[in-house]
Amino acid sequence: MNKITLPAFRLIGKALKTKTWNDNGQSAIDCGNLWQLFETGNYANKIPGKLNNEIVAVYYAYEGDYTLPYAYFIGCKVSENQQAPDGMDSLFIPAGQYQPFTAKGTIPNCIASTWNEIWNTEIDRTYQFDFEIYDERSRDWNNAEVDVFISSK
Repeated sequence: MNKITLPAFRLIGKALKTKTWNDNGQSAIDCGNLWQLFETGNYANKIPGKLNNEIVAVYYAYEGDYTLPYAYFIGCKVSENQQAPDGMDSLFIPAGQYQPFTAKGTIPNCIASTWNEIWNTEIDRTYQFDFEIYDERSRDWNNAEVDVFISSK
């Protein structure tokens, strides 16, 4: 698998208020609830200074590997100096090495399937910032493509 280097970027959006974990489907509930809040609150359209229309979902602040608690964030890329408005959060993703994957199919099933593939693939993960990018290819949730980037050494 070919690793790639990605530049740093800043996001503005919404973060889970507490960490989640993959045990007993808890992350599916918590992350799904944050997606619902992000969509129904129309946050993507309220983010100032968006660089594009991509929505980025980030897994970060891992307490170990993927079986332990981690933080979750949904937002859009903005310029490095853009400040988050009241009621929104900001997250900075440093430049780094990533192992790319592409989820294809029906959302959320294709996302879950890709994560299961990732968990069962030998990747030298750093557990820093892993993220999914939702763009024009993921607008049709019945026939979607979502890029997934796994922080690696």
